[in-house]
Amino acid sequence: MNPMPPPADGDGDGAVAARLTGRTVTAVRKLSGSLAEAVLDDGRVVVVKRTPGPRAARAEAAGLRWLAAAGTVRVPAVHGHEAGRLVVDRVRRGGPDREAAVRFGRELAGLHAAGAPAFGAPPPGGPVEAFIGLAPMRNVTGGDWPAWYAEHRVLPYLRRAVDDGVVGAGEAGVVERVCERLPELSGPAEPPARLHGDLWNGNVLWGADGQVRLIDPAAHGGHRETDLAMLALFGCPCLRAVLDGYRQAAPLAGGWEARVGVHQLFPLLVHAVLFGRGYAEQALAVARAAAAG
Repeated sequence: MNPMPPPADGDGDGAVAARLTGRTVTAVRKLSGSLAEAVLDDGRVVVVKRTPGPRAARAEAAGLRWLAAAGTVRVPAVHGHEAGRLVVDRVRRGGPDREAAVRFGRELAGLHAAGAPAFGAPPPGGPVEAFIGLAPMRNVTGGDWPAWYAEHRVLPYLRRAVDDGVVGAGEAGVVERVCERLPELSGPAEPPARLHGDLWNGNVLWGADGQVRLIDPAAHGGHRETDLAMLALFGCPCLRAVLDGYRQAAPLAGGWEARVGVHQLFPLLVHAVLFGRGYAEQALAVARAAAAG
């Protein structure tokens, strides 16, 4: 698409990018309904993302800064947020390869090891009432992962899926039984990790410089296996190499492969709420497998 002149009304993507970067915007390119690129007068390009609202923009900005503060994984530089829009540096895209994947795995282990004050803890400056994608997500803290995960991650989305008719009332019991058994299904206790929180492959950008950068976090304190389970859920490229790098830096507790489904229940139910019955069926299948284990 050809560059468009930045809006003149003071409220468009170009005007927001100019205010938050302190530079003149020379062109704006619309990428999608929620994304635009703004070209700055010094040649740099930034991305303007329209979020569900000011609270979502604030949460995402705080999450990116919290991830960056760990000094391990890379994220695009954050220029700020305004009126529900977030402005970050554009990532020049490349392709995945084993070397970058192994390095990313080590960096992800370092991010998790940076820790969080509690399970459910929001990033500094981030709201309790946050988002995962377009779905509301409450960052309420707890000290016991199985109880916290059931109460504040799995069950809220299960209840909404039932209310919306996406999951039948008679089907919900299998997920509830998994929640009841989480103390025995969740493996050895782990300290709260600093999670990206929405680590599907679309939020893993393979840069042209050979470095991975993460975008669109739903950052909070959680169990480190949750991020890894999300990577597996939607087919991250070079996943085996990512896991190799991760385990070089931070070995996983025994039996972690059998727990992947437990950690996938949360994102699958979020997707069921957002996108319908197909994901609900996948969540129910995962729950049945976990309950039978």
